[in-house]
Amino acid sequence: MFTIRQAQADDCLLINQLAANVFPATYKDILSQEQLEYMFDWMYAPQNIRKQMEEGHVYFIAYEECEPCGYLSVQQEEENLFHLQKIYVLPAFQKAHAGNYLFHEAIKYIKKVHPAPCRMELNVNRNNKAVGFYERMGMKIAREGDFHIGNGYYMNDYIMAIEL
Repeated sequence: MFTIRQAQADDCLLINQLAANVFPATYKDILSQEQLEYMFDWMYAPQNIRKQMEEGHVYFIAYEECEPCGYLSVQQEEENLFHLQKIYVLPAFQKAHAGNYLFHEAIKYIKKVHPAPCRMELNVNRNNKAVGFYERMGMKIAREGDFHIGNGYYMNDYIMAIEL
């Protein structure tokens, strides 16, 4: 049984620690070690997580019993557009439906803060097996893009979407 809570600024280190487990495991077969390290620091250094929170990313941390097992981040980009910035589950919990739980919690949060019809989008690496997960959750590939993130690196993503 999973529970979830909204993260606060003092949770930046916990999110960083969770990401240190899940991020390399997710991308080790997709990205070079150098790009992985660059992106991890860019996205998950505690001060960068805090900055994201200040810029409107709303983080949530999922627990099984008392053990943190995953996290997500949602940001409202336009009046009727939300972006699921991050959704990650620790490898040990990936077969326990924690991803499904987190995905539905993201939708629940969006519907709570924006009851009117809207759209949720997310970026996912085109070579990430999570594409199939998002399709099972009802998302469709809306477009694709190659996004320069600095240091000569690109994110080669599908942008997937679902109408809420």
